[in-house]
Parts: sequence; C-alpha cells; structure tokens
Amino acid sequence: MTYPKHFILLLLVAALSACSQPEEETSASDQMASGDAAEALKDIESELQQAEAELAAAEAEIKASMEEATREVSDSMKSMGKEVQSGADKLAEELEKQVDPGQAYLHINAQKPNVKVTASGLQFEILESGEGASPGPTSRVVTHYEGSFIDGRVFDSSVDRGEPAEFPVNRVIKGWTEALQMMKEGDKWRLVIPSELAYGKRGAGGGRIPPDSVLVFEVELIKVREG
Repeated sequence: MTYPKHFILLLLVAALSACSQPEEETSASDQMASGDAAEALKDIESELQQAEAELAAAEAEIKASMEEATREVSDSMKSMGKEVQSGADKLAEELEKQVDPGQAYLHINAQKPNVKVTASGLQFEILESGEGASPGPTSRVVTHYEGSFIDGRVFDSSVDRGEPAEFPVNRVIKGWTEALQMMKEGDKWRLVIPSELAYGKRGAGGGRIPPDSVLVFEVELIKVREG
C-alpha cells in the first residue's frame, strides 16, 4: 500500500514529538534531583562544620578543666609539703632540746678509730708519742695545753700565752689527773672530757665555762717533776 506523502510527514512529526518528549521530561527530572543533592550536601557540610566547632569547644573545655585540676593538685601538694616540712622542723627542734649536744659529741667522738675510752668515760687520742717518764698522783708536771668547747671556741691556752703551765697532778680536774698518769714525757694527747670529769654542774671561771660542759684539751707533757 502506498501512503500519501503528507501522511508520512505527519507520522514522522508525531514520532519525533514522541521521542523528544521523554528526553525533555528526563532532563528536567535530572536537574531537579541534582539541585536537591546540592542542597543536601550543603546541609551536610553545615552540620559537619557545626559538629567540628562543638567538638573543638568540648576539647577546649576538657583541656581547661584538666589544667585547673592539675593546678589544684599542685597547690595541694605544695601546701602538704609545707605542712610536712613545718612538722619536721618542729620535731627537729624538739629532738634538739631533748638531745644533749655534749653527750652527742662524746658518742660521735668515741666512734673514731684512734680514740680510746677509759672506764670512767675519759676519751683520748694519741697525737704524738714520747719515751720519757710518767707522772704519779703526787708528781708535778710541766705542760703546754689548749682547752676548747665542743664547738671549737678556745677558753684557755698556755700556747697562746707563750709559757708552759706547772701544777700538781692531783690538783687539777679528774680527767686531767687520769690522763696525765697514763702519759709519758714527750706525749701529746687530745682529751675529750665528760662534764663529770671536768667542772660538772658548778662550771668554772665565773661563768666562762658553763655547767655540764664537755671539754676538749690538747695536752703536751713536757716534764715530770717529783712532788
């Protein structure tokens, strides 16, 4: 069958119209979907930015809280340290009051390797050895000596005066009387004398030597004379 030319043209136009219509509808739909997706992405980006800001604020708050807690702990430890130190200082003061410095000195000196301690408590150390005679209780002796307190302060010295001292062995303090009878001419000893073998509770020299003083002497026995 042969169709007229105008009919064929109408069919072609209809076909073209039918083909072009879906393409236009699809394009519009795609454009709408693309616009919605863009808006959604913008919303997501905005939410992410807000979340990041909130997270940063939370981190800053946590950091500030931790720093404050650290400061509080540090301040507390410092305060505790001061209290402990104060307590230790008070305890040391109390112990110092209870411990006699002289007795402490005697105890420490007695531990030295060259120091000997007699039954009476006299402590002596031989600095130089001689070979001469030893005095008896009634002998007179010529000596050079220097007497000091346990803190090193000198209270009497024949060396400073530049003249030896002479006296009876039995007319001096007990510590001297005991030590001299063990010495020989030419000996030089260091004596640490407990207060009970020195001037005891009475002291001496009008207060120059306080009561209960432990005394230190360096004694050189120069000559022994019979009494």
